[in-house]
Amino acid sequence: MDRLTLMATFVKAVELGSFSAVADELNLSPQMVGKQVKMLEQHLGVSLLNRTTRKQSLTDFGRTFYQRAKLILADMDAAEEMAAVTRGVPSGRLRINAPVTFGVSSLSPKLLEYMVRYPQVSVDLTLSNELVDLVDGGYDAVFRIGELADCGLKALPLMPYQMVLCAAPSYLARRPPITTPWDLQEHECLAFAYSDGRSHLRFEGPEGCIDVPIKSRLTINQGDPLLSGAVAGLGVVMLPLELVKDSLRSGTLVTLLPQYKVPVSPMNLLYAPDPRLTPKLRSFIDFVRVAFG
Repeated sequence: MDRLTLMATFVKAVELGSFSAVADELNLSPQMVGKQVKMLEQHLGVSLLNRTTRKQSLTDFGRTFYQRAKLILADMDAAEEMAAVTRGVPSGRLRINAPVTFGVSSLSPKLLEYMVRYPQVSVDLTLSNELVDLVDGGYDAVFRIGELADCGLKALPLMPYQMVLCAAPSYLARRPPITTPWDLQEHECLAFAYSDGRSHLRFEGPEGCIDVPIKSRLTINQGDPLLSGAVAGLGVVMLPLELVKDSLRSGTLVTLLPQYKVPVSPMNLLYAPDPRLTPKLRSFIDFVRVAFG
């Protein structure tokens, strides 16, 4: 077995923390993962990992070798990308970051279509609601919801992120009616942790822009648990249309205050301003433009 494969398996074992996790990702058995790491140790003539039945840790040499191995594998990826540029064929590893709710409900299903279309491209998708740095994080592209600061990156404008105010009929049946945004001050609300919606909700109506202070009974940093809480009748929630459309269709949630507009959030795909885009990144940008533009 070639040394690069052994090296890649070892690096995965360090990053994922266990042979079983590597086995799941690489579609191998844990025994085969352990065998590959052992083969690398035998080739080098030195131990890389201290292993017990409960945990593993790097030896002093293993720690140094891990850093060098990462650089070698990164250089190989870069070399393969250079060849891909020459051939004009999208290939190599594409590293993407996206917000959790958008990533789960919208991006992931479309990403499968992209990978079928470009079988030589592999994808590392990281979902996070925190603002990440494209360069420091080693990403090729980052989806960003909200107003953009001047960050020196290229931005592909995408379809605005539409939000919907809704609640379960079971909750509304036992609480006062909601006929204006100000009525929300007397209601329990479920809030998204990474937004201004933790403390107030904004609407646009005949009288202009309205900011309503709210009480957040439940605050979570992901959309799916908030959806579950709303369906269970815990309170009023404002969530992306993509996430709640099935619940609205089935009647487990109903739209509130349809006569008031909820401000939409801009969404962009960010990438480095390199005039010579690799085929894999160019193909992904073109795919996203069609899928979410």
